Amino acid sequence: MIYLNGEPVNIGHFPDGTVLMKQIPHSISKDKPSANICWLFENNEELTALFYLTRHLQSHGIAEIELDMPYLPNARQDRVKSNEDVFTLKYFSEIINMLGFKSVAVLDPHSYVSEALIDRITIKSPKPYIDLAVQKIGANDLLMFYPDEGAMKRYSGMIDRPFAFGIKKRDWATGQIMGLDVSGMTELVKGGTVLIVDDISSRGGTFYHSAKKLRELGAKNIYLYISHCENTILDGEVLKGDLIQKVFTTNSIFTAQHNKIEVFNYDRYQPNAAYRLL
Repeated sequence: MIYLNGEPVNIGHFPDGTVLMKQIPHSISKDKPSANICWLFENNEELTALFYLTRHLQSHGIAEIELDMPYLPNARQDRVKSNEDVFTLKYFSEIINMLGFKSVAVLDPHSYVSEALIDRITIKSPKPYIDLAVQKIGANDLLMFYPDEGAMKRYSGMIDRPFAFGIKKRDWATGQIMGLDVSGMTELVKGGTVLIVDDISSRGGTFYHSAKKLRELGAKNIYLYISHCENTILDGEVLKGDLIQKVFTTNSIFTAQHNKIEVFNYDRYQPNAAYRLL
């Protein structure tokens, strides 16, 4: 979904399937040569709509446009291993840069590569959302768990709580996660409450194996926070049974519903936006 100054932009289609955009919100004028576009990603077609909308604004004298893009499409393809691999993040970034936004705000990007590729990028910290998840859980002895060393390096500095982290065992031929070992303050796992934290989830395999190992080590209650949760988590194992009590995420990309998933609203147009629930 794309919003212009907080108002949703309707994206329709001509009979041939191409994008039709009419009745753009009347919140723009030459007297106010600035605007904000917020893009909560749902599909790739929205990139075309974003291009058209931005050029439309610029053609009407709106020179300073901020892009709020909490989820960064193509973030997973942040490197290539051969000439046959298409570096989609690089080329996506080139399109965003070509539009000349005053700033591009991204929430908890998947890697530092995107920070290098996108001009005038502003990184929004997930800490307010993680803090809210901690508050919701309400456990004084809460242990943080980071599924791998990358997540540990990314989050342990911003969350002042004891933590443990995982070391994945992966079949490199298939990419499948076979299990993991746990390091760090492992003595706090037994009988404790654990919050798993990471940036992105598809089917949740990493978090399923993390929770399974934590349960084997004696964890009593396990929760999960993910900044960007794809709807495909509903197809995985992580929500089945009582392995994980609740999943916390933002609406940066998640549009489905599940009784185990609580969604925090990403909305820059409301005060204390990170703390307003859907």
